[in-house]
Amino acid sequence: MATYTSSETAVQEPAKKAERVAKDYVNPYFAGILLGLVLFFAFFISGNGLGASGGMNRMLVFIEDLIAPQHVDRTPYLIDMAGGNKNPLDSWVVFVSVGTILGGFVSGWRNGRFKVETNKGPNISNKMRWMMAFIGGALMGYGARMARGCTSGQALSGGAVLSVGSWAFMFAVFGGAYLLAYSLRKFWN
Repeated sequence: MATYTSSETAVQEPAKKAERVAKDYVNPYFAGILLGLVLFFAFFISGNGLGASGGMNRMLVFIEDLIAPQHVDRTPYLIDMAGGNKNPLDSWVVFVSVGTILGGFVSGWRNGRFKVETNKGPNISNKMRWMMAFIGGALMGYGARMARGCTSGQALSGGAVLSVGSWAFMFAVFGGAYLLAYSLRKFWN
């Protein structure tokens, strides 16, 4: 039972109940072990690894097939996914992508971190931060389509089966990320 001083009222009690306290983040080593187990079971159960860009691509092709089916039926890359009577959403990778999005929302809600916010340094405006995030996301999406896969598929799935190209890719990603982070450090300081 809550107790109140003379300045507090019973109206404040529901607001205090609705407030969720954010839980600590999980230990990164433990999270890495869990991710490895998820990857192992993904290979074991479905015969496929993890990846996200293929699922997002198939969702976009589904919309494109609704709007311009004749374009999909004439494009060799798209025919394999949605040509004729094929449904581009009929793929394991779509379920992985949808599960990742839903899992993120559930995890954020359960751990008291479900909120809308803009993370940025003090020397950058919200507008600039959103513009940089949009540009970065567009470049990542374009790069994933050009490479025919995303970092999840390359690093996790390819690295797990000891693909030399995946390991080279990851060293390049980390090297490029450190160089880019150093050149953009003024946005976070």
